[in-house]
Amino acid sequence: MSDLLSGLRVAAATMALCVGGYTAVVLGVAQAVSPATANGSLIVRDDGTVIGSRLIAQGFTAPGHLWPRPSAVDYDAAGAGGSNLSPANPELATRAEGLIAAYGGASAARPIPAELVTASGAGLDPHVSLEGALFQAPRIAEARGVDVGQVKVLFDRLAFAPGGPFTEGRIVNVLEANLALDSELSGAAPTQ
Repeated sequence: MSDLLSGLRVAAATMALCVGGYTAVVLGVAQAVSPATANGSLIVRDDGTVIGSRLIAQGFTAPGHLWPRPSAVDYDAAGAGGSNLSPANPELATRAEGLIAAYGGASAARPIPAELVTASGAGLDPHVSLEGALFQAPRIAEARGVDVGQVKVLFDRLAFAPGGPFTEGRIVNVLEANLALDSELSGAAPTQ
């Protein structure tokens, strides 16, 4: 019986140390070093209202907003995942054709970036490429009643290389871009 009690004490001490202690240390270090990241990279208004996270896509459909990549899970962070459709599945072609039409079409002179018609693996990618953002600039400028050059300059300013000098392309965070559009280029007030 004493071996059983000794084993239970060792198991309880190990769990307290490895589960509780380790978690507390990691959380404490994260809060000290990078509290914004440790708390989910949330974007918060001045009044304390959480708008969203820099790390999780939100669906935007208003013509005056930058649209994110398509999502097979309708931007539901509780159920991240892809569509699991085969590349040969006709549903993918049908969905891509609908998205191309929603973007105003594409041509050899104005090719649509692939990420605008294909969902990411998790369906929650919060970024589009700078090319994907610039492709949408004419629609956004028209909806807001501003010059397309202003929209392009804003996107270029917000674009960044996620891997620094080791990354070829630049990306734009969709939520941050839409917040900047609303605050800096509020010609026509878009709806969600």
